[in-house]
Amino acid sequence: MEIKKDLETIERILNKGVEQILPSKDALKEKLLSGERLTIYQGFDPTAPSLHIGHTVGMRKLEDFRKLGHKVIFLIGDFTARIGDPSDKKEARDSARKVLTKEQVESNLKKYIDQASHILDIKNKENPVEIKYNSEWHDKLTFSELINLASEFTVQQMIKRSMYQERLKEDKPIFLNEFLYPIMQGYDSVVMDVDIEVGGNDQLFNMLAGRDMVLNHLKKEKIVLAGKLLETADGNKMGKSEGNMVRLDDSPEDIYGKIMSFEDNQILISFEILTNASMDEINQYKKRIENGENPMTLKKELAFKITSEIKSEEDAKKAELFFEAIFQKKDIDTEIPTIKIQKDSLSLVDLIYECNFARSKGEARRLIEQGAVHINGEKCSVFNQNIDLKNSQKILKVGRQIAKIEIQ
Repeated sequence: MEIKKDLETIERILNKGVEQILPSKDALKEKLLSGERLTIYQGFDPTAPSLHIGHTVGMRKLEDFRKLGHKVIFLIGDFTARIGDPSDKKEARDSARKVLTKEQVESNLKKYIDQASHILDIKNKENPVEIKYNSEWHDKLTFSELINLASEFTVQQMIKRSMYQERLKEDKPIFLNEFLYPIMQGYDSVVMDVDIEVGGNDQLFNMLAGRDMVLNHLKKEKIVLAGKLLETADGNKMGKSEGNMVRLDDSPEDIYGKIMSFEDNQILISFEILTNASMDEINQYKKRIENGENPMTLKKELAFKITSEIKSEEDAKKAELFFEAIFQKKDIDTEIPTIKIQKDSLSLVDLIYECNFARSKGEARRLIEQGAVHINGEKCSVFNQNIDLKNSQKILKVGRQIAKIEIQ
């Protein structure tokens, strides 16, 4: 396999959407210019039925590495998903992530490869992406081997993480299985003999654990590339409280609408980490913002670009027309997606949950509290409000999501 040294691609890898590179940016650049074929991977835990837009940040890096001729591994963490990753995202600091069963994980991962193929050229004839599952080696680990791996780390190393410190202060539980997660993720790097690991900055602790283990077991230095995260003003990850998490299996209309609900201060960072825009293009967007251009105009361009890259340009055009008709011209006669419900009445919280406009009933309650829920144009604020679906058409709008509700 011929290794390319395209300087534009290398500079994009080093600078676009990058929070930090360890041990250094220069070390990675030297590797990329050496002509050596490198092995790069990112892991994706199937903890939900769909990948989301945040996953595309790392996938774009993987695609750049692949285009240069390097070996790229798309690792599905079907084993580590069962442990529960104690990530360093703010909302994860309060409690442990729910541990999933093997059956739940297998159900979730079914569509991952297809969804990832919108960003990654997985089946490229010259340099295809390798798909691996970490259950292949973790299921074979003996208890004795696990003890040996665990002996490479101290409790002090684990407990110093900020999220554990927060839980200790609030007397909230810390489970032993959470300590195992960075060890298991680190072991992935050893088994696959990787040179570079890509991930979000919230995964830095786990990636550095792998860096230490690669040095211990393989006597070489693994490079860590940590990408920037898209966060809301309060430090939470995108979409957690606003209901605008963009899933890759969302309809084009939902993707476009959810992007339009982003905060104005998320526009520039979104162009940088969520699109294929060049650094020159991003600098132009920055100048337009600094010159006082209407954020709505830029947000429309962002929504169109993201939708077209995840779906298609034709889908993006239809989504744009749909958004303008519904949210700007108030044309309710425009075709709206229909959701069929088996019951003829149910509570407001249950309706939101049944329509998949919220991942949980708790999230549905938060959306109601925030004033994000409307039925037929009227704001709804009572959790247990009974919604009668028999006598009249109901149009449910939750944030930027909208649907006609019909009885099945």
